[in-house]
Amino acid sequence: MQTDSLSDRILKGERRALARAITLVESNRADHRAQASDLLAQLAGSGRQALRIGLSGTPGVGKSTFIESFGMMLTGQGLRVAVLAVDPSSARSGGSILGDKTRMERLSREQNAFIRPSPSQSHLGGVARRTREAIALCEAAGYDVVLIETVGVGQSETVVSELSDLFLLLLAPAGGDELQGVKRGIMEMADIILVNKADGDLKATATRTCADYAGALRLLRKRPQDPEGFPKAMTVSAVEEHGLEQAWDEMQTLTKWRRDTGVWEANRAAQARYWFDQEVRHALLARLDTPQARAEMERLNDEVSQGRLSPAVAAGQLLDTLG
Repeated sequence: MQTDSLSDRILKGERRALARAITLVESNRADHRAQASDLLAQLAGSGRQALRIGLSGTPGVGKSTFIESFGMMLTGQGLRVAVLAVDPSSARSGGSILGDKTRMERLSREQNAFIRPSPSQSHLGGVARRTREAIALCEAAGYDVVLIETVGVGQSETVVSELSDLFLLLLAPAGGDELQGVKRGIMEMADIILVNKADGDLKATATRTCADYAGALRLLRKRPQDPEGFPKAMTVSAVEEHGLEQAWDEMQTLTKWRRDTGVWEANRAAQARYWFDQEVRHALLARLDTPQARAEMERLNDEVSQGRLSPAVAAGQLLDTLG
């Protein structure tokens, strides 16, 4: 594959080239990884930045409906929107349904929108292993807003905060004990909590739920990256498309404040350091997946299982072998 021509097409905003490039960076083949690194290096100097918005929430809260309505509103304002949706992979077969594009039928037909579902595979934290690189490709392609939809399992999905400039937590009303339903860890990461489905018979319940979360947020320690009034809770209706413009206004207010105060660049720098650390860790783990390492592990497994070596000593010997 000629990465030069692919990078040129991406810089021109061609969606087909972008889809092909994301497939390339998601591949685990050694030759594809080399090509992906070359492509990303060529695009690194584009200087283009998008607003990266992470979105999490439990299944059934209406993430896809919200993203479609929100994305249609943004494209209606002349913005180009990319959606990176992460689907859970089966622990048994490794497969994923990847149905987000079919659930966003209107947005998928929009010329200024790009939707890419990806399998989470074995990666934890609600995002796929190469989501960060897919974001970089979308930025190089000239998209103004990149929405990262997580798997949707709840409180463990804090890794998306290491990918995004803003982190939205989407919640549903009438979910029982709401404040216990979402634990403190993910609440501390959220910049804005959106209580969805604030329409029809659930409108009053959504308003009460929003008030509960607003009170809970006031009990959390104020973060240095937040201006007065943030983080905050709001009600929206993705179906009736109410509250979306107000939510977007709040996102822009917070983004402008962070840019003006230097928080934006500091966050991006911290995220780059985090992903450098993750790449080093993954590279070290990959060294265990060689025939020599597997044979040594099997030998040491026998030693440990027969009680001749402790697990800690055996691990030390294996690391010395990898040297």
